[in-house]
Amino acid sequence: MAKVAVILSGCGYLDGAEIHESVLTLLALDRAGISYQCLAPNIPQMHVVDHTKGQPVSGETRNVLTEAARIARGEIKELSSVSAADFAGVILPGGFGAAKNYCDYATQGDTCQMNSLVQEFLVEMVEAKKPVGVICISPVILARALKGHDIHPKLTIGTDAGTAKSIENFGSKHVNCPTNDCVVDEAHRIVSTPAYMTGQNIAEVAAGIERLVAEFGRFLSA
Repeated sequence: MAKVAVILSGCGYLDGAEIHESVLTLLALDRAGISYQCLAPNIPQMHVVDHTKGQPVSGETRNVLTEAARIARGEIKELSSVSAADFAGVILPGGFGAAKNYCDYATQGDTCQMNSLVQEFLVEMVEAKKPVGVICISPVILARALKGHDIHPKLTIGTDAGTAKSIENFGSKHVNCPTNDCVVDEAHRIVSTPAYMTGQNIAEVAAGIERLVAEFGRFLSA
């Protein structure tokens, strides 16, 4: 079986990839016997946040690929060096970096623009009917990527009405879901789970990600 891609948006939930969600995803894939390759775009972060204060740091810049390599233990490839055809599926962990570095949804909302490499990769995966897993805020990113492509999957970000409305505005369908569960779109082979959009602790976030990876794996082996 070909490897699956795990795309990371940096390192740290306020300005990059959510570390718990990323590590739990890699752990669940490994336990399921699914080989993976971490990827990231080689672009600057929108900004750098001091996670002890929750505030942006003035005058500091970081690179998404370089930061994501921290989570991947250096085993990472630049997104521009690969294509969707190289992989059997893709999973996107969450974190504010997904809404800040893959696109500008964090600041522009429904009028956001996407990084073209990330958008093309996701659209190609969905159009090829390869399994896609999206975690936390990432379902919004997928919905935005698919806007205008006549593909309208069922997705979840949990229960937040405002973010759910964005998914609907982008042309996808939102389904409420608890943290420890996932929503499966059988027709498009897409699985989503709320994770820290609603999660109160790492255990229930882990339960939802484990269910997502189980369903993702079912699609891989079908």
